[in-house]
Amino acid sequence: MRSMDRFGIWVLAILSVIQSSFGFYLPGSYPHKYEVGDYLNVKVNSLTSIETEMPFSYYSLPFCKPSEGIKDSAENLGELLMGDRIENSPYRFKMFKNESEIFLCQTDKLSADSFKLLKKRIDEMYQVNPMLDNLPAIRYTKKDGYVLRWTGYPVGIKVQDVYYVFNHLKFKVLVHKYEEAANVARVMGTGDAAEVIPTVGKKDSDVPGYMVVGFEVVPCSFAHNGESTKKLKMYERYTTPIKCDSTSVSMSVKEGQSIVFSYEVSFEESDIKWPSRWDAYLKMEGSKVHWFSILNSLMVITFLAGIVLVIFLRTVRRDLTRYEELDKEAQAQMNEELSGWKLVVGDVFRAPSNASLLCVMVGDGVQILGMAVVTILFAALGFMSPASRGTLITGMLFFYMILGIAAGYVSVRLWRTIGFGDHRGWMSVAWKAACFFPGIAFLILTTLNFLLWGSHSTGAIPFSLFVILLLLWFCISVPLTLIGGYFGAKAPHIEFPVRTNQIPREIPAQKYPSWLLVLGAGTLPFGTLFIELFFIMSSIWMGRVYYVFGFLFVVLILLVVVCAEVSLVLTYMHLCVEDYKWWWKSFFASGSVAIYIFIYSINYLVFDLKSLSGPVSATLYLGYSLFMVLAIMLATGTVGFLSSFWFVHYLFSSVKLD
Repeated sequence: MRSMDRFGIWVLAILSVIQSSFGFYLPGSYPHKYEVGDYLNVKVNSLTSIETEMPFSYYSLPFCKPSEGIKDSAENLGELLMGDRIENSPYRFKMFKNESEIFLCQTDKLSADSFKLLKKRIDEMYQVNPMLDNLPAIRYTKKDGYVLRWTGYPVGIKVQDVYYVFNHLKFKVLVHKYEEAANVARVMGTGDAAEVIPTVGKKDSDVPGYMVVGFEVVPCSFAHNGESTKKLKMYERYTTPIKCDSTSVSMSVKEGQSIVFSYEVSFEESDIKWPSRWDAYLKMEGSKVHWFSILNSLMVITFLAGIVLVIFLRTVRRDLTRYEELDKEAQAQMNEELSGWKLVVGDVFRAPSNASLLCVMVGDGVQILGMAVVTILFAALGFMSPASRGTLITGMLFFYMILGIAAGYVSVRLWRTIGFGDHRGWMSVAWKAACFFPGIAFLILTTLNFLLWGSHSTGAIPFSLFVILLLLWFCISVPLTLIGGYFGAKAPHIEFPVRTNQIPREIPAQKYPSWLLVLGAGTLPFGTLFIELFFIMSSIWMGRVYYVFGFLFVVLILLVVVCAEVSLVLTYMHLCVEDYKWWWKSFFASGSVAIYIFIYSINYLVFDLKSLSGPVSATLYLGYSLFMVLAIMLATGTVGFLSSFWFVHYLFSSVKLD
C-alpha cells in the first residue's frame, strides 16, 4: 500500500510539471538556499575575446588574488575541452547585506612586462567573466535607444592613446524567496510531496532563505588615492565615497604604478522564479531566433523537395505497375526494348572503387548522426541546458563512444554485402571505422592545440586530458566498434536482387558532368539549415547562449528528409542515363552540403567576425570549421547513401529483368 502511495505522489508530481514550469528542477540543478548573512563566493572563468578566440586565465593579469589562494573549481571533461577554467575570486558577499566602498587590494607596481600585457589585453577587447551561483554576470548597455545585454565586462578601454582599467565593480544580486516543499505540497494537495523535491540548506529553519536569480555588474574606472589605501586590509571600507560612473573613466594605467581594486554590492528581491533565471541570458542581443523566417524557409524547401519526390515516385511506380500488368510474352518483348535504368541491371550492384573506404565513412556517419540525434534530443528535454556547464560536450563524447557499436556493425555488414557475403577483411574494416574520423579529428585538434600551447592560452587541452581522450578512444570506443563489427560479420548480408555481369558495361558519354550535378545537389540541404547555422555559429564564436534545441531537433529531422530526397532523385537521374556508378555519387549528393557550409564559414569569418585578428586566430577558426564540416559531410552523406541503397535495391527487386 505504501508503494502505491509513492506511485501516486510521483504521478501528481509529473502532472504538476506538465501543467506548470515552476518548480521543474532537472537532476543536478536544484536551487541553493542562502540564509541572510551567508557568504556568497564569486568565481571567475577564463578571459575571453572575440578578436583572438584564445582564452587566458583570469590571474594572468595583475588582478587581486583571494587570501586563501587560487583554487580550481570542479570541472568536467566538457568544460576542459571548451577552454573553461573556473577559479575562485576575492569577491565575496553576504546574503541580503548591501555593502559599498569595499577595498579589495592594491597591486604591486606594474612591471614593464605586466604593463605591456595589460595594454595588449585591452587592445584585444578581453572580457572578465565573473560567476555567482553558476550565473554569469550580465551587463546592460544602451545604444541608439536599444538595451544591449552582454556577459562579463571588459578589462579596460583605450581613449586617445591612454589606457584605462575598470578597477571598481558595482554588483547587483537579484534574489527570490526560497520556495519550500510545503508550498508544492499545498499545490498538489498531499503532504507527502515533501519527498519529491528535497530541500537545500538547514531543515526545520524559520529563517527566511533566498535563491540567486540574477547577477548584474557595472564596471567603473575610478582613480583611488593610493596613499590612503596602504593601511587598508582586504574587505575594509574605503575612506571616501566612490562614485561609480560607467560613462567616464579616470583610472589610467602606467608602468611603475599600482592599481587599487574595490567593489560594491546591492541585493534586490525579484519576482523572477528560479527556473526562469536564465531567461535574461537567452534574450541576449542577436540570439533571438527569427522563428517565422526559419519556418518559412523550411516549409518552402521541404515543399519543393516533396513535389520533386512525389513526381519521381509516381513515375517509377507507374512504370513498374505497367510492366507487371503485361503477360510473359509481352514482358520478354519489352526486355528486348529496354531503355534507361533497365539497361544497367547487370552493373547496378557492381562493387564501387575504394569500397572499404565507403563502408568506413558510412559507418562513421551513422555514429555521428546517431550522436547528434540523441544529444540534441536530451538537450531539448533540458538535461544539457546552459546551466549545466560542459554537459553538452561531455554528452556528445559519451554518446559517440557508445555508438561505436553501430559504426562497426554498419561498416562490416555493408562490406560483406558489397563482397557478396565474403567474411575476409571484416576486422580491417572495423579497425578503420574505429580510427578514421577520430584519427582525423585528433590530428586537427593536436595541430590547433600546439598553436594554443604556443600562445599560453587556457583553451589548450592539458597533456593529462590528451591522455584521457586517448584512453577513452582506445579503451572504450575502439573495442565497442570491434564488437559491433563482430556482430556485423555474423549478421546475414543483404542479398542483391539481380546478378552482376563479369564484364562492366560502358557508360555512355554524358551531356553534363555527373559530378557537377552532385555538387549542385548540396544547395537544397544547405538551404534547409543555413539560417539556423548562423545562430549556431554566433553561439560558438561570439559567446551567445544557444538554447532552442527543440527547434534544432526539428531542423535536424527535416535535414535528414531533404538529404534522402536529394540523393534519391539524383541516383535515379544517373541510372536513367545508364550511369551505374551511383555508390559514391549518392554519398556526396547530400554530403556536398559540407562544401557550402565551409564556404559559409569563410563568409562568416570575413563579414561577421571582422574583429578576429591575427593568423593564429584565423587558423583556429578554420581548423575548427574544417572539423565541423567533416562531421557534417559524413552524417549527411550517410543519409543519402543509405536512402539510395534502399531505393536501388527496392527498384530492381520489384521487377524481374533477365
